[in-house]
Amino acid sequence: MTTGKDMKQLLLIDQEYGAGAITIGEIIAKRLNWQFFDQVLTNEIARRAKIPNELCQRRLERNDPVLHRLVNVIWRGSFDRNLPSPDLAILDSTRLTSLLQKVVEETAEKKPCVIIGRGAPYFLRNRADTFCVFLYAPRELKYRRILKRFGNEKEALELVDTIDEDRRKFVKHHMGHDWPNRELFHAMINTSIGDNNVVETILNLLNAANQKEEAAKT
Repeated sequence: MTTGKDMKQLLLIDQEYGAGAITIGEIIAKRLNWQFFDQVLTNEIARRAKIPNELCQRRLERNDPVLHRLVNVIWRGSFDRNLPSPDLAILDSTRLTSLLQKVVEETAEKKPCVIIGRGAPYFLRNRADTFCVFLYAPRELKYRRILKRFGNEKEALELVDTIDEDRRKFVKHHMGHDWPNRELFHAMINTSIGDNNVVETILNLLNAANQKEEAAKT
């Protein structure tokens, strides 16, 4: 694939929670031989947000529902349940959002790569080298995917019914637009058509977008 400045070398995949973005993104990254960024982003955000132990003793209660929504989306919505959560007494929603944006922007410089979620379509919206896809699915399919990951029916139901609502409220409050914002995406795909079909659809669309860029230069 051509690697000019405006070629689509950043594939950004957002999703309804449980729609299969991680599995699909990993397959695409391997097919393209691109780097894949998902859990490593959460790890880096957690590392940077970690508060020194001595400050934890002075932790104060803070009623910040926006921050709690963002933490739910980033930490509780993660498939890695062993990550340290940030100290909510020290970290406010503005600082955490700024930290998240910085990590995403730094990761984008490692292109070509696939980035899953983390607000990347919004944070990188002014770049010409992104191709953004939103994945959605019927509730039952999302529930089965989440249940397969966690093995707990009650938790799977709670996650499928709350994570997206937390994300929707946070985006509306903090970024001022609806989620998902259709203007940010080149394609929105229902993953009930099957993971392999979704992979092929995204690869074909990405290739078509880059062929268009290439043709425009000739």
